[in-house]
Amino acid sequence: MKLGFGLYKHMLNKEHYNFARQCGATHVVIHLVDYFNQGVREAESSQPLGGLDGWGYAGGTPDSDWSLENLNVIKKEINESGLELEAIENFDPAHWHDILLDGPSKEQQISKLKQIITQVGQAGIPTFGYNFSLAGVCGRITTDGARGHAETVGMDGLCAASTAPIKNGMVWNMVYDQQAEEGDLPKITHDELWQRLTYFLKELIPVAEKAGVRLAAHPDDPPLSFMRQQPRLVYQPDMYQRLLDIVHSPSNSLEFCLGTLAEMSEGDIYEICDRYTRQNNVAYIHFRNVRGKVPHYQETFIDEGDIDMSKIITILKKNKFDGVLIPDHTPQMSCKAPWHAGMAYAMGYMKAQLKN
Repeated sequence: MKLGFGLYKHMLNKEHYNFARQCGATHVVIHLVDYFNQGVREAESSQPLGGLDGWGYAGGTPDSDWSLENLNVIKKEINESGLELEAIENFDPAHWHDILLDGPSKEQQISKLKQIITQVGQAGIPTFGYNFSLAGVCGRITTDGARGHAETVGMDGLCAASTAPIKNGMVWNMVYDQQAEEGDLPKITHDELWQRLTYFLKELIPVAEKAGVRLAAHPDDPPLSFMRQQPRLVYQPDMYQRLLDIVHSPSNSLEFCLGTLAEMSEGDIYEICDRYTRQNNVAYIHFRNVRGKVPHYQETFIDEGDIDMSKIITILKKNKFDGVLIPDHTPQMSCKAPWHAGMAYAMGYMKAQLKN
């Protein structure tokens, strides 16, 4: 197993690469989507929460940033810092809103995604993570509920940000059309959403296979059956298997988020981890801890949640998992560098666990 860091777009620089190496990481998972574009940037070193109006505006990352030339530049800078580029997480809603919504531009947009995946493969980047979701990550709040009153994220029941309808021109908790007509997205069924995912996978997996890229699906967070009056796909552990069964391929894999899986109302996290890693369906792991279940949970320091993380490591070793573990995100510590301190604490714990 290998240790990695997840870095947002504004963190793709020498300072953060050096920090990752100083913490003992060997790999990085990067985000090219600017989630905070024209939105609130005050917490950009943490994670976006998502209120009624979303994180920011889609399309903030220029198309040139997704080019093979730019991917090669980013990879070269990362390699020169002593790290490997393991994965890119998430498409920009500007590139796939009509795939998610079954809109008129979905064929044009699927061609764009095919081009991106082809270029990712040409750059030698092995994995592309995605979250096939209409509402995206939303309905969460910030509290001081982690150990020592550390700032953290969680969910404390349902609220307007989790139950209000999605406005036209929004998807995946970002605005993709600022001139959209007033009104809300039409309601659809779970089966309709699975049909849209099936189209996405059947079109994209063959391209990913040819490119040598694994598409890795993140479960829905928060994992409720509906968010903002729209259905969710993977909100219980067995639904991951349904996704894998759509197209049987090494390129159809999982972005395995322990925290989200533990938040689900069903399932045993240790059995779930054993099952999917034994099948060799896990591309990489978000190695983070939580306390509670939806709709009442909070993210915790890596050593204080409901998950026995050392037991997870034992399962991963038993199943010979050799992928990357990243902390994903952590509570913010009370100092001048809250993100750095929280991440360093998590990475130190993870490194010690791997040596046991």
